[in-house]
Amino acid sequence: MTRDSPGKKHAKFTNLIAQPDATTDEVKLSVNSMLKAITASLLMEQVLAPNFTFKTKTGNDDAPKPGELRIKGFKEPSTDRVKQIVATDLNDLKATILQDDTFVKAAAGNLDAEVTNKVLIPKIIRERYPDLNESQVEELRQQVVVDSVIKNGEVKEVGDKRFIKMSDKFVNIDDIDINLIDTVNPFQRAFEVLSKSVTPQVLRIIQDTITATRIEITEEEALLLWPKIQQFAKVNRRQPDVRSDDLTEKRYGEALLFLRKKKREHQAQQRLQES
Repeated sequence: MTRDSPGKKHAKFTNLIAQPDATTDEVKLSVNSMLKAITASLLMEQVLAPNFTFKTKTGNDDAPKPGELRIKGFKEPSTDRVKQIVATDLNDLKATILQDDTFVKAAAGNLDAEVTNKVLIPKIIRERYPDLNESQVEELRQQVVVDSVIKNGEVKEVGDKRFIKMSDKFVNIDDIDINLIDTVNPFQRAFEVLSKSVTPQVLRIIQDTITATRIEITEEEALLLWPKIQQFAKVNRRQPDVRSDDLTEKRYGEALLFLRKKKREHQAQQRLQES
C-alpha cells in the first residue's frame, strides 16, 4: 500500500490490472482516480492482509490456534447460509458496501462510526441478502466490521503480547470486544486513500475488471450467450449486471465481462503485432 512518510519524494505504481473497458476520454480524465482506486481495490480484496478466524471469547477458552482471534461479545455464524457468505462472498460484500451511494456520501462526510456500523452496513446487507433474518444480518455485520477493522489495523508485538491500533490508540488484542470495534469506522482508511474524487462508478469499473479475471466460462459459452445479452440490453435498456441476484442475468453479466476481456486482449495483441 502507498503511505505518506517524512522524506518520501515519490511513489511508484505498478498497474497489475488490465485497462477497464472505458472510452479514451474516460481513461484520460480519471488516471489519478484509477490509480487510487486500484489501491483501494487491493484494500477491499485484503490481498496483503493476513487471514484470521474470529471466535467468541468466553471465560474458559483454550489457547487460541494460529490465526485465530477471540473477541468478547462476537457472534459467530450460526447457520450454513451465513458461513457460506463469509467463506465465499465477504470481499464482494465489502465492495458492495463501499460502492453504495448512501455509504459513500456518509463516509465522505465523516459519519459517526457506530451509525456506519450499526445502521448503514446492516441496511446494505439486508438489501443484498433479503433471505437473511435479523439475527443472521447481525452475525454478518459483525463479521464484516471485525474483519475490516482487524485487517486494516496496525499490529505490534511487545514481549509476548500483541497490540492493535484502533482509533489512533493501541489496544491489547486479548482485551478487544465487539463494542470497542464498533467505535471504529472499518472503511475510513479506504476513503482517505480514495478521496472524494473517486466515484462509485470508478470503483465498479475496477471491481468488474477484477471479477473478469475470475470468471469460469468457456469462450464457446460466452459467444453463444452474446445474442441473448444483446436482447437483454434491448429489452431492459441496460446491460446485464454481474452483481444481480438473478442467476440468468448474473451469467449474462459474467459472459459480457469475459468477452470484453477477450476483446482487450485481442486488441493488445494486434497493437503488438503492428509495432
